[in-house]
Amino acid sequence: MYLVVIGWLYVVVMMSVAEASNSTGTILGAIVTFFLYGLLPLALVVYLMRAPQRRKANKTRELLEDTARLQSQSRSVQPNAGGHAPGAAEPGGISPVGEKK
Repeated sequence: MYLVVIGWLYVVVMMSVAEASNSTGTILGAIVTFFLYGLLPLALVVYLMRAPQRRKANKTRELLEDTARLQSQSRSVQPNAGGHAPGAAEPGGISPVGEKK
């Protein structure tokens, strides 16, 4: 893929040089030729040709994020992981048997 990009850039640079060095050509015309025939179309082509690679990378990243999220959730759901009683008595709640409040 990149060989085609390099080859096309070479052709566009040569077109720009020919435009600038021609007796009726201008530097501005060479710059416009370089951008309109070279950089803009190549940016579009490279973006479109890399779409499957980006899609695959996004799926891989999402899969890794999902597995990390599931692992963190499974660690936090451990029952009685703290070793404390599940419900502690509040102060001033029910008094022990035989004592008055």
